[in-house]
Amino acid sequence: MPFPQLTVYRHDRRNRALITLAGEIDLESAPLVRTALARCLRDGIRIVDVDLTPVTFCDCAGLNAFLYAAQQTAESGGTLRLHHPPPTLERILDLTGCGALLLGPALGHPAPSPGDVPAPTAQAPPHRPVPLGSVLSGDTR
Repeated sequence: MPFPQLTVYRHDRRNRALITLAGEIDLESAPLVRTALARCLRDGIRIVDVDLTPVTFCDCAGLNAFLYAAQQTAESGGTLRLHHPPPTLERILDLTGCGALLLGPALGHPAPSPGDVPAPTAQAPPHRPVPLGSVLSGDTR
């Protein structure tokens, strides 16, 4: 079995981490994403910013990994935000209405460094609100 074509970089500062993913996120590499994000929680990180600038492709397996990590982070009292998703993931987020759950303040903004604390912003609700638990279970009626 070949190795996933994904590289994970992590930079911590106190209870915040900047995770930069590079390569492709698909069924084969999504477990690596889950592991990296779960490790942040185990290490006491409660604010996770994921920079996807160097990601060339992300499918539904990647979305599922991000939704699961966002749910786990929220249950731990933290936040997980994606920054600069590739066009494939932007399209999936648009189709599923999950953008409000995962995206940072605005798509064109640079990913924050671990020392930056973004100001709170109001986000528009998704077209069709779907609870995170429903998305993860597949029940989106």
